[in-house]
Parts: sequence; C-alpha cells; structure tokens
Amino acid sequence: MRELKKFYIRTYGCQMNELDSEIMIGQLLNRGLIRCEEETDADLLIFNTCSVRDLAERKVMGKLGKIGQTKQKQALIGVTGCMANAKKEALFQKLPHIDFVLGTNNIHELNHVLDTVLATGKQTSRTDEHFEHELDYLSAKRDDKVKAYISIIRGCDKFCTYCVVPYTRGSEVSRHPKSIVEECKQLVQQGYKEITLLGQNVNSYGKDEPTWNCLFHDLLYHLDKIEGLERVRFMTSHPVDITRDLMIAIRDLKSMCEFVHFPLQAGSDRILKKMHRIYTIEQYLEKVHLLREIVPNVSLGTDIIVGFPTETDAEFQATYDLLQQIEYSVAFLFAYSPRKGTPAMRWQDDVPEEVKQERLQQLLQLQDKIYAKQRQSLLGQTMEVLVEKRSSKDDRFLKGRTRCWKNVLFAGSDELVGTLQNVDIHSYNHQTLLGNLKNDLL
Repeated sequence: MRELKKFYIRTYGCQMNELDSEIMIGQLLNRGLIRCEEETDADLLIFNTCSVRDLAERKVMGKLGKIGQTKQKQALIGVTGCMANAKKEALFQKLPHIDFVLGTNNIHELNHVLDTVLATGKQTSRTDEHFEHELDYLSAKRDDKVKAYISIIRGCDKFCTYCVVPYTRGSEVSRHPKSIVEECKQLVQQGYKEITLLGQNVNSYGKDEPTWNCLFHDLLYHLDKIEGLERVRFMTSHPVDITRDLMIAIRDLKSMCEFVHFPLQAGSDRILKKMHRIYTIEQYLEKVHLLREIVPNVSLGTDIIVGFPTETDAEFQATYDLLQQIEYSVAFLFAYSPRKGTPAMRWQDDVPEEVKQERLQQLLQLQDKIYAKQRQSLLGQTMEVLVEKRSSKDDRFLKGRTRCWKNVLFAGSDELVGTLQNVDIHSYNHQTLLGNLKNDLL
C-alpha cells in the first residue's frame, strides 16, 4: 500500500469553500500528514473547486490537465467542492489521472476515501446530493488567527435559474444553534476577535427546523452574548429573507458589523422574474430604504449579472441607474455565463459576448467612481479597525478592516495584531485607506 506523507490543497471560489478546505486540512493533519506550500513537494494533491462561474471551472480543468502531463500525476490527486458534485464520475473520463472525487456533502469521508483508494488502487467517488452528516468543525485548521469563518447553514432552496449551487450543495440544512455558539466560544478562547457566519442564504437559517425556535436574528442575539467576541459578519443574503427583525439586530447588537450583502442581480423586473429571484425592484428598494432608515450608517454590498439571456439595452440601463442610485460599498459584477444543469442553460445565450463585456465595463467604471466618492468622504474621519496582520506588500504598515469592510493601512507594532484600534484616515491608495494610529485604545 502506498504511504502518504505530505499534502497540498488549493481552494477556488467562495468563503464556504475556504472553510471546507480548513476542515479537510484539519482531518489530514490529524491523520499525521504534513502540509506543503508547493504542490511539487506533495504526494497528495487536493483541488477544492467552484462551479459558480465558467471561468472558475476552466481554471481548474486547465490546471488538472497540465498536472496530467507532468511527473506530479504520480501523486494521489483528488477533486473536491462544487465541481465534484456537478460533474461527478465524468471527471474521471476527462481527467483519467485523478484518483478520487469528493462532493461538498461528503468531506467528512475524506479519510475513508483515501483509505479506499490506497487499498484498492481504484478511482473512488462520493457525491451525495444532500448534506446529512454533521462535520467536525472544531478540527478545522485555520491559518488566520484573528478572524474565522463559521458555517451555519448549507445548501440553498431558492433555485435561481442561473445558479448551480442548489444542485451542487443540495437543499438547505441548518446547523444547531448550540453547536454554533460552542464553536464561537472556543474560537474566542483561542483569541479570535471576528467571525463571519457563512451560508448560501444565511437569512434562511432555522426555517427548516421550526422546533428550534431560532431564526437568523435569534442566533445573532445568542452570539452577541459571548464575552470577547468583538465582531460578527454574515454572508450571503437573499433580499426576500432580509427581515425587519434582522435590521433591528444589526442596529442594536454591539458585535454586529453594519454591513449587509444585499444582492440585486439585475435592475429589471422582467429579468429578475426570468432569474427566479422572487422579488421586484420596488420590493428590493423598499427593503434598502427600510434598512438605511433603521441602520443609518449601514453599508451595502451587491452581486450583479449583466448580459442575462434576452437582456435589452434598456434593461441594462435600468441596472446601471440602480447601481448609481444605491451606491454600494462593495459590488461583485459579472458577465453572465451559462452553467450546465441550470434552467437558464435551456435558453439561448443571445447577448453577444462583446455586448456583455461592454456592459460589464460600464458598471465597473461607474462603481469605481462610487468607490472614489466614498473614499473621499472618509478622509478626516476616525474609524475603528480590527488589526489583522502586517501588510505583505509593505511591512512598514499593519493591515486591518473597518466594521464596513474597508481595508486600512497604518504604521504600528506587531503587538497590535488582534486588537481594535482607532485610526485617523488621511488619504487612500486605490481602494485602501491610509491612516495614523490614535493614542487611545478602543
């Protein structure tokens, strides 16, 4: 039987994938393996993949294809994540040199799958459609010592017509609140100051388990009671499930950061209906206005897709106008790409690629102007910054984030890492704010 000694893992995609990788790393370290920073040093290679966008898939397939042409193909190679669930055993046909495929709902089986491959020498696949086995989150190996991701709900029941997530991660399954609170307490004891609650739709938390009597805003109240937990963030949200109770929690709870990811996706009711987003522009704006009324200092983030099938120039202009009107603090902007297995795949991708790219560039340029306006408004302000680490680009500075997700650089000593500091903002470089440390500690 082959013996595994060293492993390399590469993560593509979202924060949920990053957390899944941390869990797998913990399992492998507990197995006695050593983690490598270079894939050429490892005899086990794991690629934790994403299927949300075509570009992400093409990057992984290209990378795996190249490995098949090198001596690294002799290593044990596994594909995990959303692409594993989407393509399943078909990956063996396209990439015959890979040894195992492990879906998003099966990462608890990693060691068992490795044992099976080592014992039999046969390609092995585990790709359950639903998440049923509670993970050992406490074994996750995190590189960051200040902030951590915590999974609270897996899967999605919304079935947006462009999205593969309901098919790669299954239906919504909430994690018991006691388990979440316990993990948070342990992380705080280890020195963590900030947690980000993760889910494909965190706002649906608890709806699948009514006997718990704990919806998302209830969970936030429980977490706010944990002594030493300085900040709580969450992502991602669906506008339909963002409630007034959640808005009040963001306003009233000391630990809650005043940032809400509030995906718009498109500015046309017809396109939203075709996307199966189940809200109208009027309903969306009503919630935006209510949130800004209840939490006046809130910052908003969004996702927007341009070039969705049949999108007209006028409908794109409506999206442009809304981006200009709402002025998001964070915006993830994409050109539509068809995803196999989604309802939208049945429709003709009739917006030419050059038109998609032109529309995307228009939005990017507009958002850059919005960013510049917002950065200018922050000059002269004093902002609370959680100090995360020393800057990798310029070690004269410490790097941290404000409550509303702005990057800040300032001069200071390493002992400030993991603390909250007041920083006077005096300038900026691209999207990073620059400041000076105040003498008074928060």
